[in-house]
Amino acid sequence: MRFASLGSGSEGNALLVETRDGASLQRVLVDCGFGLREAERRLRALGCEPATLSAIVVTHEHGDHVGGVFGLAAAHGIPVYLTHGTLRGCSARRVGRAASLVRIVDPGRSFELAAFRIEPIAVPHDAYEPVQYVIDSGHKRLGVLTDLGHGSVHVIEALSRLDALVLECNHDEDLLAGNPAYPPVLKRRIAGPWGHLGNAESARILATIDRSRLRVVVAAHLSQQNNRPELARRALAGALESAPEEIRVADQADGLAWLDV
Repeated sequence: MRFASLGSGSEGNALLVETRDGASLQRVLVDCGFGLREAERRLRALGCEPATLSAIVVTHEHGDHVGGVFGLAAAHGIPVYLTHGTLRGCSARRVGRAASLVRIVDPGRSFELAAFRIEPIAVPHDAYEPVQYVIDSGHKRLGVLTDLGHGSVHVIEALSRLDALVLECNHDEDLLAGNPAYPPVLKRRIAGPWGHLGNAESARILATIDRSRLRVVVAAHLSQQNNRPELARRALAGALESAPEEIRVADQADGLAWLDV
């Protein structure tokens, strides 16, 4: 199994996961916050024709994650998997011609998809029914954990014995607190228990989970105003007792090239 980021941040998120099943490649996209043409461009830059996607699995209804999902699905006939609450949070106009492609998933109930077993994990975030995912190829396990306010006991348990983890590092707590462009109410939302993970909480999660198989860690969803790659790397490396250079970062403009799990 391998994965790549099309881009990660407040302007759009998408993660491509691929595994080989016999002679064929199976591909799943996690979220798509990019418009149709941009999503197609970024997929093709990674060597993936959009029509070869087995599915798009969606974490929640915020625009930077779902904004391009239904347009891409309708254009290429791709099934969309999401919770009932997430669907409720998407307007009928947004779903549009992709309505027949929608498949409902239940948090905590795994399902088979192409060559993958997908585990939706309920998370604390300010959305209708948000989930994150563990994607299991049968040999390797990838965790995707972005857009949540804190690492609950349930989240920690779900992330045990991963081979790779894409982990939100939205903000540095000091940079966020000192940012004059953000009003206090927005700062409280971002830093609150239903907002986004700061570097310290991300490091705590990483230090707490069972890391006996963990080999690849990617910092994702960094705020361009309230975080820096070197700060995220330093925080996560501290939890792993590793060198900061071992932590990869998925950025907004270029995403992250393919990584083998």
